[in-house]
Amino acid sequence: MRGVTEAPRTAPRADDEPPLLDELMPWSVAPLRFGRGWIVAPDARTLRARWDRLTAAEGAEREALFRPSRARTPGSSVAALPGQRTGTVRFARESGPCPAPVRVAPGPFDEQWLLPDHRLIDTARPELWRVVGEPQLFAVEQGYVPGAAGPALLVTAALPEGRSPAGRPGRIRPLFRRPGGLEPNLAPGLLDFLGRRYGHGVDARAWLAWTVAAAVPSPAGCRVPLPRDPEVWAAGVALGRELVDVQTRGALSGTKPRLPGGRRPYVRSAVPARPAEMTYEAGDEALCLGDGRISPVPVEAWEFRVGGVRVLEQWFAHRTAPAEPGSLEAIGPAEWPKEWTSELLDLITVLALVGAREAERAAFTAEAAGPRAGAELRAAGVLPPPGRARRPASVLDHPEEGPGGQFTLV
Repeated sequence: MRGVTEAPRTAPRADDEPPLLDELMPWSVAPLRFGRGWIVAPDARTLRARWDRLTAAEGAEREALFRPSRARTPGSSVAALPGQRTGTVRFARESGPCPAPVRVAPGPFDEQWLLPDHRLIDTARPELWRVVGEPQLFAVEQGYVPGAAGPALLVTAALPEGRSPAGRPGRIRPLFRRPGGLEPNLAPGLLDFLGRRYGHGVDARAWLAWTVAAAVPSPAGCRVPLPRDPEVWAAGVALGRELVDVQTRGALSGTKPRLPGGRRPYVRSAVPARPAEMTYEAGDEALCLGDGRISPVPVEAWEFRVGGVRVLEQWFAHRTAPAEPGSLEAIGPAEWPKEWTSELLDLITVLALVGAREAERAAFTAEAAGPRAGAELRAAGVLPPPGRARRPASVLDHPEEGPGGQFTLV
């Protein structure tokens, strides 16, 4: 309209948004890149069989089975992974026994086994291997997908690959910067700031619990609202502790997660030797794997998504997808192992418990619409974090074998 002047629009200040997790947990690592699918499997026996097949081959056959890439070939010379006793001779000459597989998380809520041999992994992120082990926990910030359902931040005790189910790269943020739970991976002064804000001591695990309960996805990364009310903080920490414990399969409480009310998923009809598909019957709360049938399976478990992808369907696909004949990936169990069914029952319980708390978690993520803490954190000198906080800590007492059997000191 004539005579009406529109007020100029200004871009929102940084302090108008909750602080980024990237500022509050400054040290983060990009996803691992395994490079070849055959070095990861749902069961350790399969990995040993693949290793034996590969080391029995020679010359061109070994190279073809290896699946060379720009980063790794049978002739690559690399150091051993921190904490792992594996060979460091060029893999073209390897004839020794299979290294002990280790537990990893190649996807959300999906723990499998990995051959921890640096000669086989394109990008292994050795800085993470130096700090893995109790009481370490890894916060995995999911790659941002606009409008996608599911939490923005997940926690695992197993070493995570760090990618979303859709393949988007996220960020891996260890809770501690050194082995043994030493030196929290937090902006210097953050815990003291929180202690003054809420009137009691706050430790790294309480911080992680709040973050799991309240983290909000954004194109710039996860944002973490910090409420003024100590009671809101305490309630969020309590919820977050339960979520972290469930996601880590009872690592905090020492108790295996269970559904409330005595409910428990059971195998009603045995899973066939090679189930071709997974479906869900909502009326009977039944999960069907071919002719196999598991119930009760709460709808929260079936519908649980990360990055917009249904977790149960992807878990099933990782175990049943066809592989190229003659490849190492084609070596696997001839029939569906009973252990996979047990893992599936545990996964159903975990997803049902986490999914059932999503409405509660939404109440804490709504704190992002309330007062911002960015200005206070900057006034207190907590933000921005110093550059050293973004780099991995030196681990001087961690001997590592370099290429050809030489030892290195980091």
